Order: sequence, then structure tokens, then C-alpha cells
Amino acid sequence: MVVGVDAATDAYLATVPAEARARSDAYFEGGYWLSLWQFLWSSLVLIVLLHTGLSARLRDASARITRAVWLQPGIYGLAFLLFTSVLGFPLTLYAGFFREHQYGLATQTFGAWFGDQLKALGIGMLLASILILALYAVVRRTGRTWWLWGAAVTMAFAAFVATIAPVYLAPVFNTYRPLENATVREPILRMAHANGIAASEVWEMDASRQTTRISANVSGMLGTERITLNDNLLKRASPAAVEAVMGHEMGHYVLNHVYEMLAYFAVIIGVGFAVTGWAYTRLSERYRARWRVDGIADPAGLPLIAMILGAYLFLLTPVMNTIIRTSEYEADMFGLNAARQPDGFAEAALLLGDYRKLDPSMIEEIVFFDHPGGRTRIRAAMQWKANQNRHR
Repeated sequence: MVVGVDAATDAYLATVPAEARARSDAYFEGGYWLSLWQFLWSSLVLIVLLHTGLSARLRDASARITRAVWLQPGIYGLAFLLFTSVLGFPLTLYAGFFREHQYGLATQTFGAWFGDQLKALGIGMLLASILILALYAVVRRTGRTWWLWGAAVTMAFAAFVATIAPVYLAPVFNTYRPLENATVREPILRMAHANGIAASEVWEMDASRQTTRISANVSGMLGTERITLNDNLLKRASPAAVEAVMGHEMGHYVLNHVYEMLAYFAVIIGVGFAVTGWAYTRLSERYRARWRVDGIADPAGLPLIAMILGAYLFLLTPVMNTIIRTSEYEADMFGLNAARQPDGFAEAALLLGDYRKLDPSMIEEIVFFDHPGGRTRIRAAMQWKANQNRHR
């Protein structure tokens, strides 16, 4: 039985040409280094803000613009986000445009891509400045327990963004329309209704204007839920693979993974804020004369907060990846049982292999993968298929 499962898994993997496999591996492995360079570059930018005194000057300028202490962090935050985005743009340009085109994953012209970046920057600055205002208000009002209340506010804000994203944010970047193909739509809706998802429509988005990647999701919270799949999935996958992917996405919804992730990351952020407060106090006292930064309620200390929290989250990457990967595996199992399309599931895993390494080592999968690897997923599908055949 086990030999048959392994043989079936190997047979699927063997359908991928060696050249395509090498390209996918190179892309994904390059991402390991890219994550490191992005962390180091962002840390350097934050150090520059502190050591040049620019952060303190931005704080002073914010105080001159308004006497309202509660508003000053928001004004500072806008300048901070713009500055870091501009200095980070060369790496963003390479990672998001040139590298994606190099590996055949992008379809946008530079103008269209840059337009999307400007939209994302505008939305990001608006949302981030609101969060910054809220967090600094918490710091001023709660004193030593700010890290606990700050984590609660951060998670509430994350839940708010997850609620509005499908209806108000996602359509800024793509066009969404009801899926017209009844052959594809009706099995998805039947599967949704069978699993308690009260959906009356399936939405199609025009992701092909930006990328060749396949994707789908059941997103939203508290009444804004949407079942969505992108046009690449419709064009590149068989009906069985589409059903398998949608079964997986419904698994996230039915298994309450959004709420589960909010709970997990509330703990991670809470501990992160506590660590940040401890390190901030020591570093700000040591470099106060050079940085002109006071206590943690001082907006000029935001680069230091970002640097400490960024280092903490970077070191926790394997932990966070494992949390997410576990939920993805649970959704895989749900999807196999809901869609009952193991071969379609294997097909989808191969399509995802365009940009994910199909056969990583165990260490790679633990450290770098926030989804199960291709071999892991295909083998799970073949094992599910073998189990079904055995009980017939």
C-alpha cells in the first residue's frame, strides 16, 4: 500500500520537466536570500533614520504642524512610511517586478505595476497611520501594560482589515465579476452549501493582468465573506483541480482558521511588544543623546520599535511558518474530503510548483515553507485515494 502511494507520488512529480523544476527551485530558494536582504536593508534604513537624527527632526516637524499630541504620531507615521517606502523601493522593484518577469510569473508592464504599487502605498499609509495613532494612544494611556493592550488593538485592527478587504480593498487592484460558467460554478456552490457556507455567488477576478499564478480564497468576516477564484485557475486547471482548490479554501473558512490565526498571532504580537518594550528602554537610554529619542511614547522612537519588532518576527519565521503550514495541511485534508478529487488536488499542487519548490528537504519545509511542499501534498492526496479504494 505504502509503495503504491509513493510510486503514484513519484509519477506525478516526474511529469514536471527538469528545466521547469530547476527554474521553480531557483526561484523559491532565491526567496530565502531575498528575505534576508529585505530584513537587513530595512534594518539599515531604520538605523539611518535614528543615527542621522532625521527621525527626531520629523517628530519636531510634526509637533510644529499641530499641538494636538494625539495627532502627532499619525503625522510622523505618514512621513516615516513614505521615507521607508522610497528607500526600500529599489529592492521592491527588483523583487516585485524584475525578478517576477525573470521567472515568467508576471504579466504587467512597468507602468501598470507601478500604478498598483502607488495604490498599495496610499492604502497602506492610510491604514498604518490609523494603527500608529491607536497604538500611541494606548501607550500614553496604559503605561507599563501597553504591550498587552497594544496587542489587543493590533489584532482588532487586523480583524477589521480582514473584514473590509474583500469588499473595499481587493477591488482597487482587480475587477471582480460573478462567475458565468455554470459547469464550474454549480459544483463549487453545492460544495459550499454542503459545508455550511451560505454563498449565492462565486466571483472571478482578473489576476492574469498581473501574474500567471493560480489562486482562490474564501475571504471576509462578519457578513463580507466571498468565494473567489482567479482567472488563471480557470484557464490552467481542470474542473477537478478547480474543485480541489476550492475545497481547500472552504476548509479555511469552515475550520475558522482566520479566527485561529488571529488568536495565535495575538500571542506572538503580545510577546513581541513586551520584548520590544524591554529592548527599547535599554537602547533608547544608551543612545538618547545621539538619537534624541525619549520613552516609548515618543514618535521619534518608531524606527527603533520597528527594528526590534522586525528582528523578533524575522527570528520567529520558522515558528510562524509552522503555524500557518499546519492550518494549510488541515485545509488540505478538509478539501480532499469535501471535493473528493485527489488527482485534481495533485494537479493543483503541480501548478503551484511553478513558484514553489516541489520536493524540499524536511528542514527547508520546516523553516521556509508556510504551505506544505508539493511532494507532501501530492503524497497526502495519493494516500487519501488509496484509503478510499481500500474501503470500497
